[in-house]
Order: sequence, then structure tokens, then C-alpha cells
Amino acid sequence: MELTRRRLLSALSATGLLAVVPAGRVSAAAAAAGRARLLANTVAVFAGTAASNARPETAGKLAAVEKTARTQLTSMDDAGAGELFAGLALGTDEANLNTAYRRLYEIALATRTPGTASDLYGSAAVQRRVIDGLGWLHERYYGDQSKGYYGNWFHWEIGISQHISKTLVLLADAVAAHRPDLLPAYVASMDAYLRNGTGGDVDLDSRFHTGANLADITTNRILQGALLGEPGEARIRKALTDQLTVFATIDPYHLDHGVTDGHYADGSFIQHASVAYTGSYGKGLLTRVVQTLKVLDGTGFAHGEELVPTVSGWVRNGFAPLMFEGWMMEIVKGRAVSRTDSGYTDAAVVVEAVVDLSSLAAGAAATALKSYVKHVRATSRAALDPARFVSPVSIVRYADILGDAAVPAADLNAPARSVAFNAMDRTVHRRPGYAFALARSSDRISKYEYMSGENLMPWFQGDGAYHLYLAGQDQTQAYGVDYYTTVSPYGLAGVTAPVEQRRTVPELYGKPYYDNPGHPLHFTPSSESQNTYVYFPRGTNQYSGGAVLGAYGAAGMVQSDDVTHRDRHLLPDDFVVYRGATATKSWFLLDDEIVVLAADVGDAAGRAVTTTVDARTAAVSDRTTLTGVRRDGRPWTGPGTADLRWLRYANATQGTAVGYLFLDAPPVRVTLADVTRSRRTVRTANPDTNVTRSVLGVTLDTPAGAQPTRIAYALLPNADDDRLAAHRHGPLRVLANSARLQAVAHSGLRLTAANSFAPGWHRVQGLHVHGPASVILRREHRGATVSLAVSDPTMGRDTVTVLLPGRPPRKVTAEPGVRVRGVPGGTRVEVDTHHAYGRSFTATLRH
Repeated sequence: MELTRRRLLSALSATGLLAVVPAGRVSAAAAAAGRARLLANTVAVFAGTAASNARPETAGKLAAVEKTARTQLTSMDDAGAGELFAGLALGTDEANLNTAYRRLYEIALATRTPGTASDLYGSAAVQRRVIDGLGWLHERYYGDQSKGYYGNWFHWEIGISQHISKTLVLLADAVAAHRPDLLPAYVASMDAYLRNGTGGDVDLDSRFHTGANLADITTNRILQGALLGEPGEARIRKALTDQLTVFATIDPYHLDHGVTDGHYADGSFIQHASVAYTGSYGKGLLTRVVQTLKVLDGTGFAHGEELVPTVSGWVRNGFAPLMFEGWMMEIVKGRAVSRTDSGYTDAAVVVEAVVDLSSLAAGAAATALKSYVKHVRATSRAALDPARFVSPVSIVRYADILGDAAVPAADLNAPARSVAFNAMDRTVHRRPGYAFALARSSDRISKYEYMSGENLMPWFQGDGAYHLYLAGQDQTQAYGVDYYTTVSPYGLAGVTAPVEQRRTVPELYGKPYYDNPGHPLHFTPSSESQNTYVYFPRGTNQYSGGAVLGAYGAAGMVQSDDVTHRDRHLLPDDFVVYRGATATKSWFLLDDEIVVLAADVGDAAGRAVTTTVDARTAAVSDRTTLTGVRRDGRPWTGPGTADLRWLRYANATQGTAVGYLFLDAPPVRVTLADVTRSRRTVRTANPDTNVTRSVLGVTLDTPAGAQPTRIAYALLPNADDDRLAAHRHGPLRVLANSARLQAVAHSGLRLTAANSFAPGWHRVQGLHVHGPASVILRREHRGATVSLAVSDPTMGRDTVTVLLPGRPPRKVTAEPGVRVRGVPGGTRVEVDTHHAYGRSFTATLRH
């Protein structure tokens, strides 16, 4: 179910929130019962119920809740003068204040969690300590607005309010009995700290109140409204109205409130206006939305079942393609790639949301979600720990799904699937033995995200960097934080980068941001200029996108400098600007091969440039080997530099291998060495823990002062020597590789794919394309059937025209917007790409 933001907001005003939020008034008794149900649902979500917590599957969760509470109580016991928790200094560090409120919540949670020890569960004394702590914090560090709101806005408008609101719900009766003044005082303070809002409430025009952030804020306000009683009903309804906007599919050509954050028709998810973020903020939004649907269940405040199909669509089209064998792909995690939590941990958050979503869905939709949960569990290389779920009720549901023999394990992805997330400049290509994930960038999407000392060396992560996940492997040994720790930021797989040494933001400016509030661009920690030029700068190229035809894909990108380099004349003199290398690149995604073409590879400043074919990590104890064949046919064993026809890297311990076929390349520099670095290298808050990995680097060098060059190679996942050797006279052929046109043909698949980058006509065998475009053509049934996919990677063309030489077809099946007609010498296909935002249009021609 796709709901465009424009349609949704139009319907909101016209029909009373699409019938999701009932417009009519209810009796006072019904409203009171709804509020009581909302509060009870919230307690059940976070603390569980007597029935859920009696199940043995929740024992680990209950033990963790109890242990955490006891740790925090001990810290309160050990607190010195002027402290609430021992060693937690307050007054200047907003993160510490957030931690204090989180710890109070964790103690309160134990007192409402059935199954915890009797000295915690239901303990009035422990609850009173929490309430006294709330009063102490409000009096000294939170209630005075003139002394608050220092540091990161997120803590003041979202994080702290989240802990306070949940704590007040858990202890509602005790607060009413012992400190009835706390609730109105805290609500007033939380309203006042919504300084990016209007009048103490959400402002949908604020760049801070969007996407996952908006869902968090509005959920907090729903809980506050329920606590306030009858006067809070308007708050609940307003918060629901605001939160409903996150369910709308973003229409980039008709933005409401200027918001680009949210879900797109192609499955993309964006946060911070231009960051591909499904795997971090996206999973946070998914969690919050599903929790809210559970909290609202049976309250009468909303008909949440109307929204379940939309959220299920997010899972199917947005999350499932990005999870491979239980691992969330790095290309959609922003700065979170530098955190020590693994992709398995990220995927577990999604699984919990899907578990709960399945309980809200019905029929085949519910079965599909449950089957997907089973599939993730069956294929994950790391056991999912349900004790890390938020809700004990979710743990029980998860156990019931796994134990239900009537529910088969089934992926939401087809075994072979290619997905162009063009709205966020990402591409995913899946086959039973591997998944390929590509990160692109453009004038629409950021090259990377750095913030708050996280992801310190991100410079090239959106410049065609890719990850090749191999089936059956523990991905923590291949990727995750240790990949970014031990692999050079200039040598990430897929990256073309200048040979230079860059400095991190803290190294450049002595703090985690650039501070210059007096400059006309007003650089402060949360300013728009900080976002634009420091935290997540966009590229300056328009061309980034690609086509999908069935299970095959093509992607292209013109690598560019970022906006910081473009706007260097506007920036302060002490602001450091870096210039990138140049390249025009294409990726053609087939069954057994991923073909990469690069043209105009070089540097306008004359620096040396490296193009990394692959970078892989392994445990130092793994048995890895390098074999290859030189262009003259002689065998080669690495590491070293050689003019290679092909190379194979195998990890016998993991049972994995990757082949590299060099179709047109200079001598290949192959390195294999143990690298040791601290995880703090990539994130200041990481523990100063050294990790050592065996790091493979496959690199093509362009020397300083050289003319721009071209490169063509293919990745062959899981290839053996025979398969690589067979490619000497194999099915792959490069038809064109220039800054104007890049194209390949695969005789075995009878497939031709092309990316054109310039105006005018572009011609390759059996295909003529006018202007910039991405096109895939496949001939089947001995050429009797021709399938075609066309996309506009610039996002700005009204029409793309393709000519197919030969006799015209007898029958045409085409999507709306595709016009096919015979012309002298062939068939003319015109595709209406106006406002299509890079999506593929397909047609089938039968001769």
C-alpha cells in the first residue's frame, strides 16, 4: 500500500485523518477507558505482562532488567555530595543528564516488570527513590529553562523526554500519590524544550521535526497526553495527526513542509534531508511506529490497522533487500557504521518490529511476515538474542513464531533480486550465494555522514564504495566496525581516491564540529551550514542512478567533488576543503558477474589516484590464498604487482572465495597484510581496543600527472579457478567505456546494458540511446522476445528515447508512459521519465 504524502495530507484535511484518527467525540467514560488502556498497553510493551513473563523464554530478559536496575540502585547508593549517580557529573554535559534519566527509567521498569525479585517488583520504596530522583533532577538540572538546552538538541527535545515520559507512565499511580506536582511540571518543561517547534509543540516545518525524530517526539507526546487525563486528549490527537505524516510516501516533486525525510516509492529511506539511513534512523522509525500501533491498540484513539499495510510495505521493499543472512548492510547506516554494534544487532531490531507487526496484520500478510522472521533466524550466521528485544511480549511472540510448524521459513526477497534505491543513491543486487551493496552520491544525496565524533574518516563512503557479502560467512569477520577500522579510508572497495592524507574534524578544529558562529554562514553544532559542509555534504553531480530489468541491474555515477569544494570561496579561511578524484563509473549486475567500468579516471590537480577493486578482511588465523594468471598465461601467486588476467582470493576457513577478472586494467597491486588499529580510530566514543585483521587490497594505480584513463574489471563471487579461466573466451564483452557511454554485453544471458552520460545519440550493438540514460536489453526465445528497461539517472529528463534496429514487433506489452512504434529500420521506444525520480520503465516486444 503506497500512500503519497500529498494524498495523505490532502485526505487528512478532507476526511478526518483518513479515518485513522476518529473525528467524532466520544463519551467521557469511553475517553477515560481509552486513556487507561493506552497507559496499560505502554506498560505491557516495556515491562511485559504476568502471562508473558511467566514464559521461560523471557527469563533472560527479566534477568537483564533486574541486573540493570540493581546496578543503577547501587550507583545511587554510592553517589557523593551533589550527585544522583556515583561519578555522573551533571550541569554541563547533556549526555550525562540523558543518562541519569535513562537510569531512573531502568529502575522504574524493574518495579513494574512481573517476574523480577520481590524487593523490586511493586516496591513502593524503590519507586519512591525514582520519584525523588525525578524531583531532584528537575529542581537542579532540568526545570530552569535558562540553564538548559546546552549541547546536542536531540537530548533536550527527544532523548530526555523519552525517558521521562516512559518513567512517568510506569509510575503513574505512585507519582499521583506522592508527587502530583511532578507531572504538570515535567510536561511544561518538556514542552518548553521543544525549541525547534512552535508554542511548545511540534512544528512540521522544522527541519528537526521529521522522519524518525518526528515519530519519537510525537510518541512522547501521546504518552504525556494520556497521563494528563481529559485535558491531554487534544495533545494525543494532535500528536497522532503529526505522526501520521511519517506514513506518507515522499513525493520529491511536491514536498510538504519541504520535508525530504521518510520513505520513498522505491523503498528508499532518508533522514537528515540527504542521508541514506534505513539501517539506523529507519529501523528506529520502524520500531517507534510499531510500538505506537501496539500502544494505541484498543484505545479508540486511532484505527491502527489502516496503517499496517503501509508499514508491511516498508519491510518488504525497504528493509528486506538490505538484510543478508541476518546482517544489516553498511551502505544505509550513515555514521553508525563506526559503532561497535554489528549488523546482526541491527537486524535483530528489525526482526522484533516485524514480530510485533505480524501480530497486527491478518491473513496472508501476517503469515508472510512470520515466515520472514523464521527465514532470518534460519539464515543468520549469528544467533539472535531475544533478551535484547525491548518487550518481553515480543520475546514470547518470537518464540511462538519459531515454534509454529505451520509457518514455513520464507524470504521476502526473491532468490535473485536487483533493487535500485535511486531515491537514496543505493543499489542492492542479490543472488543465492552473495549480495552486492553499492553506495553512490549526487547533488541529492550525501557523500557520507560524520557527526559527534562518529565515522571520523568517511570521505569516500559514497563514491562508489561497495560491499560484497558472501553466503555462509560470519559477516563480523568481513565487515562491520573492524572493516572500517583496519581498511584504509582511501582504499575502501570500489573507491577511486587521490593519494593524499586527510585529517579528521577533531584533528582539524580541536572539537567534533567546526565552530564559527560569527561567520555569515553561522557555524554552530546544529546549524544548517554545519550539516551542509561538515556533517553530511552532498556531491555536485546530477547523474546517479540506474535501471532494473527483472533480476538484472545497471547503475551509473559521475564522481564529483562535494559542495564544500564547490563553495570554497564562500567558506571561512580556516575551513579546510578537500578535492576529490574524477571518474565516470558503471556497475552492471548479472548472475555470476558484477562488471565495473570506469572512465576519465584521474585528477584535475595532477595527483596520483588509486582505484580499489576490492578490500576484504579476515581473521589473522584464517587460511587465505591468492592465485592468478598473468596476461601472458603464466600462473601467479601473490601478493605483489603484476599484469594479471585474473586473480582469486580464497578463505578456506570461512569457505568463501572471490574472483577478479581484469578486462582492461593496468598492472594490479595486490596486498595481503595484518593490520592492527584501535576502534577509536573511527569513533571517539569507541573503546580504545586494538583489533587485528588480515586485510586484502586489490588496487589499480594511476600515477601522478597521468592522463585520465579507463578501467574495466569484473567481480565473480564464489568463483573457482576453472570459472575464471573460462572467461578468457567467455560471455562478457565490453562494448564501450568512455565518459560518454559505458556498455557491456553478456552472450550467455543475451543481455546488453548501457549507461549513457552525455547529450546526443549513443550507439552500441543492437541499441541506440539518446541522451543520458540507463538501459538494459535482453533477447529471449532466440531473439523472438525483447525485454527492455529504461531509467533516467539524472532525475531531470522528461523523455528518454531508445532505438532498436531490426524489424518492428508484432506485439508490445509496456508500462504506462512507454510508447513503442515502428520507424524505418527499427523500433522507436519513447519513455516518459518526467517526475519519475529514476524509476525503471519496462516493455516487452514480441516479434
